[in-house]
Amino acid sequence: MVMRQVIFATLGLLVSGSSAVVAQEKSAAVLRELAPTGKLRVGIAVGPSGSAMWATKDPASGQPRGTTIELGTALAKKLGVPVEFVVHASSGEVIKAADGGTWDVTFVPVDEDRKKIVDFGPNYSLGESTYLVSAASNIKTMADVDKPGVRIVGVDNTTTIRASRRITKNATVTGTKGLDEAIQLFREGKVDAVALGRDSLEDFAKQIPGSHVLKEHFWAVGTAIAVPKGKPAALAYVSEFIEQAKADGTVKRAFDANGLKNATVAPPGSRS
Repeated sequence: MVMRQVIFATLGLLVSGSSAVVAQEKSAAVLRELAPTGKLRVGIAVGPSGSAMWATKDPASGQPRGTTIELGTALAKKLGVPVEFVVHASSGEVIKAADGGTWDVTFVPVDEDRKKIVDFGPNYSLGESTYLVSAASNIKTMADVDKPGVRIVGVDNTTTIRASRRITKNATVTGTKGLDEAIQLFREGKVDAVALGRDSLEDFAKQIPGSHVLKEHFWAVGTAIAVPKGKPAALAYVSEFIEQAKADGTVKRAFDANGLKNATVAPPGSRS
């Protein structure tokens, strides 16, 4: 009996030790893939208005702030490494840099083109893309947008402008490198409509007299956490992180802290 107890105890220690080794190996793999430089580099898009994806510049410090800043900071804290934010002019620019090794994780809208370049985890936000239109355009509905002579502007290489181009048959759709340029063209009356996420457009409508956001939308999109391809340990880790962040209120608090009171937290397991 004593010998049997000793054998079982020894087997228990071996199993426990083996589990600890496996856990250590997984942890090491996550750090190699997700923080190869010893810090977590988060690719972000910075523009003039915040959203679930867009960050903005703090007017006092000049540093980026927004939902992605808070989520990136929380992820780095969980990993136990410093965080660095790598700024781009748009989500399209972030994706273009995926193969360059300049960032380790990002938070961007999902579409099929991007799935060829990065691996997406779960959605953390669900949103709509629609149009901001000027009073002078007399555009009232989505059908009014797609007419000859209507000038639409969006940000190049984004899910929104790709969706707008797919459905637009008669109007013209022009792309800009960044959001600032698109909004400036709208302010100057050089375009009639801006294609963008509803959250950001509602903010711009408050700033631009006579403009309004259409109630309809032309594209429903999930915004998700993503890593460059070929990093399975990193993908598993960030996927678990974002599901936990939705469950424990981290995502909702990030939305609220940045004035996104109407932003929708994606349900558990949501993927686009």
